[in-house]
Amino acid sequence: MRPMDKPPHITDRVALLRNRKRADPAALFLHETVAAELQERLNEVNKTFKAPAIVTGFPDLWQIHFPDATVVGDDETLSLAPEAHDLVIHAMALHWANDPVGQLVQCRHALKPDGLFLGACFGGQTLHELRAALGQAEIHVSGGLSPRIAPMGEIRDLGGLLQRAGFALPVADGTSLTVSYENAFHLMHDLRAMGEANALNMRLRHATRRNVITEAAGIYANEFGDDAGRIPATFDIITLTGWAPDDSQPKPLRPGSSTQRLSDALGVTETSIETSENCATFINRTRLRNRYNDPEPKNSRRMPHAYPKGPSLGQARTCWHFAGELGHAGCNRLLAYATVFI
Repeated sequence: MRPMDKPPHITDRVALLRNRKRADPAALFLHETVAAELQERLNEVNKTFKAPAIVTGFPDLWQIHFPDATVVGDDETLSLAPEAHDLVIHAMALHWANDPVGQLVQCRHALKPDGLFLGACFGGQTLHELRAALGQAEIHVSGGLSPRIAPMGEIRDLGGLLQRAGFALPVADGTSLTVSYENAFHLMHDLRAMGEANALNMRLRHATRRNVITEAAGIYANEFGDDAGRIPATFDIITLTGWAPDDSQPKPLRPGSSTQRLSDALGVTETSIETSENCATFINRTRLRNRYNDPEPKNSRRMPHAYPKGPSLGQARTCWHFAGELGHAGCNRLLAYATVFI
């Protein structure tokens, strides 16, 4: 691997393992919540998993919830045999991975064909209040910034990682949990008890000045505190679902292989392509006019149920492709549906 192809070394694994060893099992309530959520999701899958595996930084806790599973650490190289498991769960550790795609690829290789992957990790909105308060405080006190909270992926980015790792039928969804604390000092104490203290490779190697922490606590309370004098802390939990590819899985049909026409379903008459082009041109012009906030011409006619900001490019393309089969009246109806449901 060339140097430029190596993933960035974001996490200090030595510091991360040290933080996890100091964790208090009573403070791992987020792991408990996620484990219960994943068990509920598995109960909804019409399939029995006989060889599950779990990748996590807290093996003792997850072994309790999944006693029949093979539990391994989230090392750079996972201790999982190829095609040995029908279920792999990556539990609350992917946000610390230096190579998250590599972790997902290794999980896919460990799955049997048509095996299920479930992943849970912190998302990009996690601790956004604390991140903002610390940033403002450090700029005000010391005139600069230092890495304090690990970068975490947004739901769209994490869903894209599933595709890059080669999973079939990838899905990413998120849940936001808000925890109430007395003040920022209690929150930071809880983070250390969770084993989620700063383990970034570029972190400061000396203790943070006390006035930075005090200033951050004040900003946190002023900006985000509630009427009761407490502060909220957001934990964005992203759940990833994917399947190891298999020939038995549903696949998209070949373009042009449909046996029913959309015009028959909508009950409209097909017209020539000229009408279709006029309809698509109207949609594109409407979109551009709304995008640049130009006033609507007096002699123009707004489509029924039009979206307030005008049709999107996807909506314009949708009508462009189907207008030839729908005709002008059908195109109006399709635009109404698109602007409501897309």
